[in-house]
Amino acid sequence: MEHAKALAVGNEGREVFWNAQYFEPVLFLLTAVAMVIFVYGIYRRWQMWRALGKPEIRWDNISERIKSLIWNGFLQVKTWKDPFPGIMHGLIFFGFFVLIFGAAFDAGEFHITEPLFNWSFLRGDFYLGFSFLMEVFGLCVLLGVVLALLRRYVFRPERLGYKGTPDNTPDDAIVLILIGAIIVTGFIIEALRIYVTNPSWEKWSFVGWWLARGLTGIDYGTAKILHKISWWLHALLALGFIAYIPYSRLLHMITTPANHFMLSLKPAGSLEPIRDFETAVSFGAGNLEDFTWKQIFDSDACTRCGRCQDGCPAYLSGKPLSPKKVIQDIKTHWLARVPEAIKAKALAKAKTDAENEAVPAAPEGALPELPGKVVDLHELWACTNCMYCMEHCSASIEHVPKIVNMRQYKVLTEADFAPELQLTYRNMENNSNPWGIGAHLRGDWAKDLGIKTLAEDPNVEYLFYVGCSGSFDDRGKKVSVAFAKILQAAGVSFGILGNEEGCCGDSAMRGGNEYLFQALAQTNIAVMNGYNVKKIITTCPHGYNALKKDYPNFDGKYEVYHHTEIIADLIAKGKIKFQKPVEGLFTYHDSCFLGRYNEIYSQPRNILAAIPGMKFVEMERNLDKSFCCGAGGARMWMEEDTGERINDMRTDQAMAVKADAVAVACPFCLTMISDGIKDRQMTEKMVSWDIAEIVLKAMGMEEAKPSVDVCTT
Repeated sequence: MEHAKALAVGNEGREVFWNAQYFEPVLFLLTAVAMVIFVYGIYRRWQMWRALGKPEIRWDNISERIKSLIWNGFLQVKTWKDPFPGIMHGLIFFGFFVLIFGAAFDAGEFHITEPLFNWSFLRGDFYLGFSFLMEVFGLCVLLGVVLALLRRYVFRPERLGYKGTPDNTPDDAIVLILIGAIIVTGFIIEALRIYVTNPSWEKWSFVGWWLARGLTGIDYGTAKILHKISWWLHALLALGFIAYIPYSRLLHMITTPANHFMLSLKPAGSLEPIRDFETAVSFGAGNLEDFTWKQIFDSDACTRCGRCQDGCPAYLSGKPLSPKKVIQDIKTHWLARVPEAIKAKALAKAKTDAENEAVPAAPEGALPELPGKVVDLHELWACTNCMYCMEHCSASIEHVPKIVNMRQYKVLTEADFAPELQLTYRNMENNSNPWGIGAHLRGDWAKDLGIKTLAEDPNVEYLFYVGCSGSFDDRGKKVSVAFAKILQAAGVSFGILGNEEGCCGDSAMRGGNEYLFQALAQTNIAVMNGYNVKKIITTCPHGYNALKKDYPNFDGKYEVYHHTEIIADLIAKGKIKFQKPVEGLFTYHDSCFLGRYNEIYSQPRNILAAIPGMKFVEMERNLDKSFCCGAGGARMWMEEDTGERINDMRTDQAMAVKADAVAVACPFCLTMISDGIKDRQMTEKMVSWDIAEIVLKAMGMEEAKPSVDVCTT
């Protein structure tokens, strides 16, 4: 059969265009030049990455890092979380990935003198399938480029800019046009080849076949010349693409997967403590030299996609902070500083002839360049530490630790921070609580409940770490009472520290006062270890997170549970019985420190689902995309002097679903949502309850009637 004969010769029709003796040496030379330019660019960037920053190990636990590289670097799981840009990027990435290997496979098959193992791949049915797949993935790339151009230059979503100003650069357009040109010229080459050779089986190369039908009337000699011109244009574009990678935003093809490999393997949201208070002359990050090299590398991995900005409560409420802008400002500053740093490092190495290169330090007496200059102080203090940016960054960039490091410099080195925080820290120092209420009153909320302190009976299963809000805030004390009654009714063995308990220190730590945090933490740890505490329950996600992730740095290692985990478990075991329906339409507000920090999403919802009579509706922003209440990162104790109040915006989102009540699982959130309800004059139509209060009401033990007159600062 003619068709069978045609399949037998397969790809050989292409040979009518070429004589390997003439073009292969030129092609190999150009390829070598492109690779040299590429390698030099990567080497130069490597020098830049190593020029500034403190040492940091990010290549331990290789198996976990390789898993992250495959999961997010290659499979693009984080990128796919946002459908439109995820699909757009996936079409380009996976399409180009297949085409590169396909082109290499094709070139090797056609140009090698002897096929590998005497086995010629591009023949018969395999060739037809290969041709079809190359067409499909070529179209995928082209479609992805079109979508990217439309998105960046036509639709122009807010996240691709800052405060309404697009952050497009000429490089963005060059990259997309270059990729599109490579694909288009590839299809043109194919069409010209098919037009001249006209093999019937090339219908499988459906794009080239369709384009070839439009070439009718061109003589074959002209077509061959056009083919050669197009082929060389395609080759030059492809080689130029390779050479251009290290000098353009295409570099993220390397830096972003590398950043996924080098992601922090520490618990989400944990902060590295300052360990040299006795010897250091400055603290935190005042200059680039105070960051680690990996913190600086983060800025080079940023693709400016704006996902961090898209959900940042500070940005969305009109504050000057954009996590993307902070990272890009650091990158701009790094690019300006790094040539001088490379020269200084080379000079120092030449002078000392050292085996190991020393990391250059900032010049003695150098003025701080990061907080206040590179990063505006209003940006620095607007952050709520909600960690939306880190949760949704498709490049695994760590924004929050950098912000906290710069706050540490302002607080500990310069003693320059808001007056409200000065009062808060002084209260913590003097009375171990942010309000400055007498520490001897810490256990008064439990006087009538018959709860023993560990001093009275240390032989209990759980320590109920009440926290400052649960001990001093009028609204928070009601939550403590409700939860304690639930534990008692369920027969749980627990005790409290009473007056021996101190502030967990979370607000101090995240507000930049690491010294105060460590003092508070070490005092608490000494007391807890003295009673041989093993298990702790908290009602505050901030205390929960600090006890669970930060206290272990100071020998405070405990099993830490949030009260929603305990309540959900007690319900599942049948130890909590509901006697009374709770009517109304409820919604649930995810605390950032409970959700994104600790992935506690299902337990609060399971509790609410188990309560009889309750109707439940989700707000638009929920789960890992939940909107912050505005109190994290020490913002609980600071005024919002610009933009809209974050807690009011969150209240609006609850009002949008027509909820009668907002369930929360955090005392800070309870205060902020209650204040938001009052600000919106909705106190007659909406209330905010902690989950423990709702459960107690459903148990028929107490009618929850929360007051909206809450203690705030």
